[in-house]
Amino acid sequence: MNTTAVDLTENLSIHQTRKKTEKKDISQSADVLGLVLAVLGWVCGALVCAAPLWRVSAFVGGELVIAQVVWEGLWMNCLSQTTGQIQCKTYDSTLALPKSAQAARGLTVLSLLLCSLALILGVAGAKCTHCMGDANQAPKAQLARIAGVLFLVAGVAYLIPISWTAYAVIRDFYDPNVAAPLKRELGPALYLGWGATVLLLLGGSLLHVGSSPPGGRVLPVFGGAAKDKPTTGAAGEGKQQEKSFV
Repeated sequence: MNTTAVDLTENLSIHQTRKKTEKKDISQSADVLGLVLAVLGWVCGALVCAAPLWRVSAFVGGELVIAQVVWEGLWMNCLSQTTGQIQCKTYDSTLALPKSAQAARGLTVLSLLLCSLALILGVAGAKCTHCMGDANQAPKAQLARIAGVLFLVAGVAYLIPISWTAYAVIRDFYDPNVAAPLKRELGPALYLGWGATVLLLLGGSLLHVGSSPPGGRVLPVFGGAAKDKPTTGAAGEGKQQEKSFV
């Protein structure tokens, strides 16, 4: 009986160790993948913020409605002549911009700042790094989960101005009261912004889920621990009498 109990305990301990190792590997893989996706989303978001390609001149009836191709962004607009010459100019006044453009600026800058902070916390809290030492797994996991939440918030902050700008462009394009030279189409930056949003949301989710707190549920161990525990009281005396009688 004692040999069988010891074998059962060893097998259970080996199985438990394997499950912990597999869980740790999967968690670390999700952690690293989430951080990589979030960094890619951050880079794409920075390009979206800087590029003057949010809105471009519209084509109506297969022809360009104006002789100049206009590219509009958050910080500047560019004019492309038929000769191939391109002239870009930053906006003269921030207060003169529409409220939607000012809100888009604020949200995109806020998203970039959140991504920067989340990147620092994510690298410090990732399981594949040793910034805080191997003995501080609980604080590292907490930092990584906070970074995942920040990436999620940054993704939503990107999604709002991009989707609102796309809605405004489509609305004005089909509005008969808007003059043809003022009609615009969706620029490449909006599509890149949607891609950045998806990357940030996926990366933040994986980083948060992959940074599970250390020390999962421990299975009970039978046999070995109970064997070394001394018996006291009436129960112990009864067992000793039974052994003497046998």
